[in-house]
Amino acid sequence: MRCGALLFFLLLNPCFCFKREVSFPSTRIPSVMKPIRINNYCFDRIHAWIQYDWQIPQFMEVVIEVFYPENRKAEGLVMFNHGFLIGNDLLFYPKKIIGAFTDDNPLFGINPSAYYNYSSAIVEKNWAMAFVTTSHMQFEGVPWIDIGGNPRVGQEAYAAASYLIKYGATDFFFRQEEKNRGLEIFDPNAAEKNRFMKPGCNNVIFAGHSVGGAHAQAAACGFETLQELGRKSYRLFDPVIFDREFLPEYTERMSKWQPHERANPVGLLQLSPVDQKILPPLIPGMQPYREALAAKKLPILMIVGQYDCACLNSKNSNPPAWSATPGDTNTQFAQLAPEGSNSWAVVANVARGSHSGYLTENSELCALADSAKNCPAGVGKDTYKSCGEESLFVNALLKEFINIYPSEGGFQGEFCDWIKSDCIQWLNRENPIGSLNLLPMNGGGYIDYAGKSTRCKP
Repeated sequence: MRCGALLFFLLLNPCFCFKREVSFPSTRIPSVMKPIRINNYCFDRIHAWIQYDWQIPQFMEVVIEVFYPENRKAEGLVMFNHGFLIGNDLLFYPKKIIGAFTDDNPLFGINPSAYYNYSSAIVEKNWAMAFVTTSHMQFEGVPWIDIGGNPRVGQEAYAAASYLIKYGATDFFFRQEEKNRGLEIFDPNAAEKNRFMKPGCNNVIFAGHSVGGAHAQAAACGFETLQELGRKSYRLFDPVIFDREFLPEYTERMSKWQPHERANPVGLLQLSPVDQKILPPLIPGMQPYREALAAKKLPILMIVGQYDCACLNSKNSNPPAWSATPGDTNTQFAQLAPEGSNSWAVVANVARGSHSGYLTENSELCALADSAKNCPAGVGKDTYKSCGEESLFVNALLKEFINIYPSEGGFQGEFCDWIKSDCIQWLNRENPIGSLNLLPMNGGGYIDYAGKSTRCKP
């Protein structure tokens, strides 16, 4: 059924039927270097297809970019959902047809690792970092749209992270599948050559910016919760992953994987998350996932900017990420950290913070969110631009976040240990790095969380 369903899909889209090796866009990375090595880290791309549930013929094309340590003993993985150019545009299919003859793919050109290159944060603890790009439409009016409120994108991020943990940096996962032992395609050394996570390690911090921050909320819920909420919203989730060949090879459905082969969410980092609940059947938003996270013992960070209209204005994000108004319950953070709950979610507000200031490379598209037309509140306020102090702040914050995790398992401790951790101590001050300042929060300090007046003090 799975092969037949994908074959039918491919026949409707003949440009998908060409087989070729992964190549790097010449504007970024020479195609002859696959994978490339930078000091003690390697960079590679993986191209695959995800079937959301083994019983339903619904597929999504995926490209994963990954930095991993050359010694292939990564202590954890940061899986990042980027916040613009999520997938394909109206010229996607013509580009794919041309790419079949030019050894290229339009998804490769999105290159999120260039815009969110926080790779220096992962080196000290020997972690890996990956970015997932999928072929969702970027315009309104179609069911497979991605404008922030589609939980499917979070499911894809979780599936991509699990793929990296189980199979490593390879397109050819089938060469290490036990079901293929005895066949010509089986390679007994494939797993050792391809995997880059330390044996038994499946720690993943899910992270994201803008709409990617909302997607990361879903991914951070973990496999069982994604399945449970998927059943309730008619988005069944028990994925099968295919290579991209005509008559493809495919994995077992994820429910049959061993628990250590699936991603274990140990943290969530959201940079100005943008949710967009519009039409519940099609664009339901992430509220159920935030409510599920509120009950988990999971370190959660949300960063917003003082003049970030994209995530703080209800016209752009439904609901807004956060509000400075005490008692405002119509925000993402209020759903992540309801008053009276035991939520571990923490929020901080960057003075002069913008929506595009997190980027490590300029994007004219993302910068539109900070234009005078889209964000009049920031006019004349000297807000942060990409490649500046705000991106350095995120890099340092991610490094501090990673440092709280031991070599095995998730965060060791309870809520008070999290609030008193070096990461939160570093964050909870006016000037955590350089000239960048945080704005003070109600009740004192520079962070906020549920029950701040009665629960543990930093």
